[in-house]
Amino acid sequence: MTRPPIRWQPDDGSAARSLTARQRQVLLLAANGNTNAAIGRRLGISRPTVDRHLSGIFRTLGASDRAQAVAIALAVGEIGVHQIHIPNEQREAAA
Repeated sequence: MTRPPIRWQPDDGSAARSLTARQRQVLLLAANGNTNAAIGRRLGISRPTVDRHLSGIFRTLGASDRAQAVAIALAVGEIGVHQIHIPNEQREAAA
């Protein structure tokens, strides 16, 4: 049974909001190590559009950078740890 995601409320006191489907796509691609240019190519959007999506993600989650946005999104259930893929060479080095 899947439980619904917890809605994050940033420290600024604004109402809790969740990410849009497109923001979630962009964040997942960023979480998997893609650059803004690579995300744009993959989704068929411009790099400035990716930048705007990331800015919106940071605002919505109350994050100051990509790493913090990913950590918050994982903590509140916006994305799942199973959606982040570790490259084989890093997996082998960690073993």
